[in-house]
Amino acid sequence: MTNLLAIAFGGAVGALGRHFVAGQITHYFGTGFPLGTLTVNVLGSFIMGCLIELMALAWSPGSEIRSFLTVGMLGAFTTFSTFSLEAVLLAERGQFVAMLAYVLLSVVLSVGALFLAMQLLRAALV
Repeated sequence: MTNLLAIAFGGAVGALGRHFVAGQITHYFGTGFPLGTLTVNVLGSFIMGCLIELMALAWSPGSEIRSFLTVGMLGAFTTFSTFSLEAVLLAERGQFVAMLAYVLLSVVLSVGALFLAMQLLRAALV
């Protein structure tokens, strides 16, 4: 139960962080390009990389802290950080074809699914 609470609290922190960071970037640079989302995705991936290496090499936090930081906070800040980690893990295992397939399928299918859902709802509601 404490692990679930850690994830929930981390999620709240991450969601607020995403809102603040993306909002500030958009405020300063405008809405012509989704720079706010790009920033949180890249920053989240960078932080995930730092945390994973730190926890592998120098720090062994309990499962609650680990879940708070990775699943909760970074998961809500951006799920792109988890996607990036999984792609890198495939590469580190030498599974380069699987990594490339995962990256391409994730982007194409996710964007495609969003586009399809929008088109279906537009057709049904308009």
